[in-house]
Amino acid sequence: MLATRPRPARITGLLVSATAVSAGLSSSGPALAVTGPEAAAGQYAYVARLNIGDEANSRGCTGTLIDEWWIASASSCFATTPGQQVPAGKPALKTTATLSNGQAVDVVDVVPRTDRDLVLARLAIPATGITGVKRATAATAAGTDLTAVGFGRTKTEWVPGKLHTGTFTTNTVDAATLAVTGKGTDAICKGDTGGPLLNAAGELVGVNSRSWQGGCLGTDAAETRTGAISARADDLGQWIQDVRALTPGWKTEAVVQAGTSLYQGIRLADGSWTGFADVQTKAGNINGVRTASVAGINGDTHVVALDGNGRIQHTIRKADGSWGTFGDVGAAAGVLRNVTQVSAVSIGTDLHVVAVSDGKVFHTLRRADGNWTPFGDVSAAASPISSVTSVATANAGGQLQVVAVTGGKAFHTLRDTTGHWTVFGDVSKAAGVTGPITSVAMAGVGTDAHIVIATDNGTHQYHAIRTGAGNWTVFGDLTGYLGNVTAKSVAAGSVNGELQVAVTTGDNRVLHTIRRADRTWSTTTPVALQGITGPPGAIAIAGTL
Repeated sequence: MLATRPRPARITGLLVSATAVSAGLSSSGPALAVTGPEAAAGQYAYVARLNIGDEANSRGCTGTLIDEWWIASASSCFATTPGQQVPAGKPALKTTATLSNGQAVDVVDVVPRTDRDLVLARLAIPATGITGVKRATAATAAGTDLTAVGFGRTKTEWVPGKLHTGTFTTNTVDAATLAVTGKGTDAICKGDTGGPLLNAAGELVGVNSRSWQGGCLGTDAAETRTGAISARADDLGQWIQDVRALTPGWKTEAVVQAGTSLYQGIRLADGSWTGFADVQTKAGNINGVRTASVAGINGDTHVVALDGNGRIQHTIRKADGSWGTFGDVGAAAGVLRNVTQVSAVSIGTDLHVVAVSDGKVFHTLRRADGNWTPFGDVSAAASPISSVTSVATANAGGQLQVVAVTGGKAFHTLRDTTGHWTVFGDVSKAAGVTGPITSVAMAGVGTDAHIVIATDNGTHQYHAIRTGAGNWTVFGDLTGYLGNVTAKSVAAGSVNGELQVAVTTGDNRVLHTIRRADRTWSTTTPVALQGITGPPGAIAIAGTL
């Protein structure tokens, strides 16, 4: 078996001397096709040729588009010296991907796996019009036939201009790799490193890593072995989604409370979700989480949570995926008693936090320099209001909009750009009477403030808008969009000029929908709750860049 033989050579296809090639040395410099038949035109449009290094010392590899921004390939392609661990970040060697449409695009960022020869490489601009490969989600069984695709050498060509394919049989599968053997004379050659290994459904199961290169041009004629090793990709769904979440651009940040835990996940631009991570394992244990809110400032996600001791905590998930440690807001802005809910929203680079304490509404803001203003009693600045059960906030046209629920009714106020508050007004007098409100959320889209409510113990959900001119639309029933659900919690967020709405339901689902800029609503879809333990409770969403 392959594992009992000497280690196969890397197949990055460096422009090494004929002597070095015939000696079967591993690739260590710039790289240059599977020895099987030429691929049909357009059959593998997601496969790209990678050129790594400068003109004097360049190597060729193969890569596979996962989506319009990211290419999966082999980490070894990007190493400056053989066996070197490739660091995350800008590639050490200039790298260009030539796409199937002929477009050449620079690679600006790489994120390697540390447990296998696999990397995701980000393009400088998206590969528009090319659909990424579909990834297999289960391990390949021994004896399964697979197809390898690549731009490497063939039996007769050093630098083929077209893709070639080969058929391989799976020998063994372990935690990180696949061992395969070419059928007939098919082999993986130099330049095929990083190319896809596909199952019969055309799904990505692995990334080509190293091979014996039997029958490849430049290999010793005595070498006839066609065995190869590929890095598994079928088990990397969560990791791939987490890396994709690093792509610049609009994303939906969500936090979901379940029991005493809080989980954070991201909806990507294509509508897929990452899994959910336990925030306390990232930002520190705060003795459980009672409820939380989220706000986006540029690429950062600010999480404000009410901890198990009734104190307000704040942390930041940076755009690169790293987390800060929870910090006690009360220590900087003043301690509030008997806090029951918090809501957060960004206005520019300021984070505004509104909290319900002893049934009253309080406000603070965190400046970009990290300093907090003291909590102020909103009732004293706006008008008396008490016995508040919940609050929601929005940024509409640079103004802080606040809705407070008391006695099952919503009351609205705003803090203008000069810091002055308006008098609380009864929303039902402008937007219509509903049943008692049990959950409320807000989001600003342009100068409009959208409000979403659940009423009658969550059995009805409604949406209304306070326009930039100060007028209210009538509450509209959301049953036609959400279906007949009982909402435990509603959330609203502004993402790329659209209103996004999420709901946790009585049957322990999370549903998501979008009110587009043209006022139509998207089909409501369930959110996969991978990583969340226990039934979902409170939910909050916000947009980040």
